[in-house]
Amino acid sequence: MELYLTAKDRNGLSQNEIRQALLRSLEGKDPKKVLILPPDFTRYHSGAGFITNVYYHALTERGAQVDILPALGTHEAMSAEQIDAMFGDIPKDRFLVHDWRRDVIRLGEIPADFISDITDGLWNEAVTAEINRRVMDPSYDLILSPGQVVPHEVIGMSNHAKNLFVGAGGSDMINKSHMIGAVYGMERMMGRDHTPVRKLFDYGMEHFLSDRPITFILTVTTAPGGKITTHGLFIGEGRECLTHAVKLAQEKNIDFVPTGVRKCVVYLDPLEFRSTWLGNKAVYRTRMMMADGGELIILAPGVERFGEDPECDRLIRKYGYRGRLATLEAFRDPANQDLRDNMGAAAHLIHGSSDGRFSITYAVKKISQDEIRSVGYTAAAYDDLASRYDPFRLSYGYNEIDGEKVYFIPNPALGLWINRERFRD
Repeated sequence: MELYLTAKDRNGLSQNEIRQALLRSLEGKDPKKVLILPPDFTRYHSGAGFITNVYYHALTERGAQVDILPALGTHEAMSAEQIDAMFGDIPKDRFLVHDWRRDVIRLGEIPADFISDITDGLWNEAVTAEINRRVMDPSYDLILSPGQVVPHEVIGMSNHAKNLFVGAGGSDMINKSHMIGAVYGMERMMGRDHTPVRKLFDYGMEHFLSDRPITFILTVTTAPGGKITTHGLFIGEGRECLTHAVKLAQEKNIDFVPTGVRKCVVYLDPLEFRSTWLGNKAVYRTRMMMADGGELIILAPGVERFGEDPECDRLIRKYGYRGRLATLEAFRDPANQDLRDNMGAAAHLIHGSSDGRFSITYAVKKISQDEIRSVGYTAAAYDDLASRYDPFRLSYGYNEIDGEKVYFIPNPALGLWINRERFRD
């Protein structure tokens, strides 16, 4: 069933409208065992928590067994607090934890000549497609994949097959897809649909998962003032639902500024952002609007480490955010096998640098300023900068503080910001 719903006004879809659409999507289906693959807490504003809750109760009331596997990718497992906040009253014992290094099975290989063709020859290695073994378990007769379509630094526009091949995927696909995106160039892809990485995932869906009973439930949301507004809901089993969701997300989640921003302040909610691995969305999503020589200030009260796991944390500390050329030089050095074995980390280091075009200041509380400086950023005390740029008093967009013009973003995960002058050129 293809089911598309768009809001009639800026207030968005009501929870009842969403609920009724979800129930309609189950018409004619009588599953006995269901796997739901929602995003984790880092995509809280996707609305996928509510969607998962509705499906869980509707299906269990029909007698189905429902298991929930958050699409963690390389992120740490969700805490009990995060599960409660996002998914409501679903019992904790229904949640499974994805292990991207050990809990996957091999599906096949995406050939090198295909990869070379879609990347204009910038990447010439095959990619192994792996996925959590439960996705291929034939006892699951329905798989539901909810999530948000929003501009993304690796793929262009997030979700759909990415939720499977990265969120529930294995190391080779995660590492190489991120590296392909970094080598091809973020600014060539962010906000666009048919990027090389998207084509990689489309290939995987067509060749390896076409026989699995997967339904996608895609949202397009914004969160003005922290309140989730759902502008569209797109439910389907093929790619068409993504195509429609992308068009709406490009309208709702890309903000153009008239000229380059000299100073931008981004706030990272401490419940959502505890590492620079996640917090660097503040860098990815704003880099296309930052003026040369500008300053990006990241208010990060919850950041307490760099990587989401110990190995990624170690690599970030060792190599730092030194820019694309320096990272590629280190990556190509045979002496740095640890970085070569973790392409996702190498790609992250490229994404997280401004290449010297603008400065990046992390204002922190739970990690030392010396640690922040050691990886290549400018550091500041959170309380000092938060007193000047109070995230609870600033308004989204332009603010004037003591004669200084400051652009404020309360959550970088929900959009993409572009300098219209640079984009036009």
